[in-house]
Amino acid sequence: MLHMKWLDKLLGGKTVDTNPPLHLYNTLTQSAEVFEPLKPGHVKMYNCGPTVYGVQHIGNLSMFVFTDIVRRTFEMNGYAVKQVINITDVGHLVSDGDDGEDKMTKGLKREKMKLTLENMRALAEKYTELFLADLATLNIKTDGTHFPRASDYIPAQIAMIQTLEEKGYAYRGTDGVYFDTSRFPAYGKLGNINLEGLKEGARVEATIEKRNPTDFLLWKLDKKLGWESPWGLGFPGWHIECSAMSRAILGEQIDIHTGGIEHIPVHHNNEIAQSESATGKKPFSRYWLHRAHLQIESSKISKSEGNTVYLSDIIEKGFHPLAFRYLLLGAHYRQPSNFTWDALQAAQTAFLKLRKLVDELPHDGSKPISYLTRFQERINDDFDTPGALAVVWEMINDKNVPHADIRAGILAADKVFGLQLAQPDDRASELYRKELGAVVSSADVPAHVRDLLAKREEARAEKKWDVADQVRTEIESAGYVIEDTADGPRLVAKY
Repeated sequence: MLHMKWLDKLLGGKTVDTNPPLHLYNTLTQSAEVFEPLKPGHVKMYNCGPTVYGVQHIGNLSMFVFTDIVRRTFEMNGYAVKQVINITDVGHLVSDGDDGEDKMTKGLKREKMKLTLENMRALAEKYTELFLADLATLNIKTDGTHFPRASDYIPAQIAMIQTLEEKGYAYRGTDGVYFDTSRFPAYGKLGNINLEGLKEGARVEATIEKRNPTDFLLWKLDKKLGWESPWGLGFPGWHIECSAMSRAILGEQIDIHTGGIEHIPVHHNNEIAQSESATGKKPFSRYWLHRAHLQIESSKISKSEGNTVYLSDIIEKGFHPLAFRYLLLGAHYRQPSNFTWDALQAAQTAFLKLRKLVDELPHDGSKPISYLTRFQERINDDFDTPGALAVVWEMINDKNVPHADIRAGILAADKVFGLQLAQPDDRASELYRKELGAVVSSADVPAHVRDLLAKREEARAEKKWDVADQVRTEIESAGYVIEDTADGPRLVAKY
C-alpha cells in the first residue's frame, strides 16, 4: 500500500495528516505491535545513556546509532520526537546489582584525581564532551535532544524515593534505602524474568540487608562523600536516576524506552517497578526496544580481553567514521552484529559507492516512488535497516531507473540512514578517489592524456575503431578510465 502522505514527507513535502502503521517489537509483550502514541503525532523517547567515566567504545556508540535510526524513522513518519539521552555521572556500580566499585570512582582513581564531587563532575564533563563529539562524528542527530546529568537531578531523585517510602515500597537498612520488590507483584514482567532463578550471590551479593534477593538500593549511604538526604549523606542508586530524569523531562508516562539487552533483567525491570509504584501503577513506557550486543571478531567487547575498539581507532586506521555507521545498518538491531576490520572495509566500499553516485549522477531526477514505497515498508517493519539497504541497492542496479532518479532515491533514503550523503564531504571524496576512482575534468589531467583523449575522439569520428581501442589502452595505462556517456566521454581517475 502506498502511504502517500508519509511519502510526501520523505520526498520533501510538508503535509503529513496521518501516520502509516509502524510495527516494532515490544520487549514488554514479546511481540510485534503497531505503534500507537500516547499523544497523536508525538513521541516521547528515553534512551539509556552512557556512564561517563571513560571514552565510549564502539559497542556503546552502536546503541546511539540505533536510537538515531528510531528517531529518524519516527520523524519521517511525521512524528515530533522529544528525546532524552541521560548522562550517568554518579551512582553506577560496575554490576547492575548493588555490589562492586562505583564507575566514576574507578575513573577518578585511573586518572589519579582526588575523590571529590567536584572532581567527579569534572571527569564526567570531560568524557561527556568526547561522547558528544563521537555522536557528531557519526552524524547522530542531537538537535533538541536532552542530555540530563544525573547529578543535576538529585532533588528529584530524593523526592521520588520519599514518595516510594511514604507509599510503603521502600525500607531502610544500615547501608541505605531499598525498594521492596515483593510489594510490586509484576516485578520481572519485562523479558518474563524467572525470579526463582535469581539466587543470592548470582545476580547480587548475599546480604542480610535485603528482604528479597531482587530488592535494590534507592539510596546508598556514604560516611565521607555524597549529597545530604533525609536518610543521611550518600548517593542515589543507578536505577532511580533514570526514572527521576525521565519523569522530570518527559512526564510520568513515555512512548519508547531503549537500551541494551543487558538492561532487561535488572535495570529496566527496576525502572518499571519504582516508576509505576511512585505514580500509582500507571504504565511507565508503552514500548521497550532493546539492541543486541555488538561483538568484535565474534567475541564480547572486553577491556580485559584487549579487544576494545574506539571510534578514534577506526579513524586512525584510515576509515571514514560513517563506514562504521553503514556497517551497523547492515544488521538488524535485535540480532548480534559482528565487527571485523574486513567487514568494516566492505562497509566502507559500499558507503563510498553511494557517496560517489550522489556526487556524480545528474541532479535533476524524479523520485522513484515504487522503490521508496518499498523502502518505507522495510524501515517501518521494526526498523529493518538491512532490508531497507537491499531495496536501495536493488534500485541502484535497476537498468530501467534513470541515473538522476537513482540519485534522488538514494538521498530520500538517506534521511533515515543518516550517512550525510547530501552534504559535501572532502574526506569521503578523497577516499573514493583512492579506492574507487573519480570523475575528473579534462582540464585537470596531464596534457599528454588530453591529447590522447582528443586522438581517440577523432578516431571514433572516423570509425577507426582499432585505433580508438589502442588509444583507450594508452589512457588506461596513464591511470585513467574512459566512460562513454550520452554527454560524451568522461575520465575517471584510478588512484
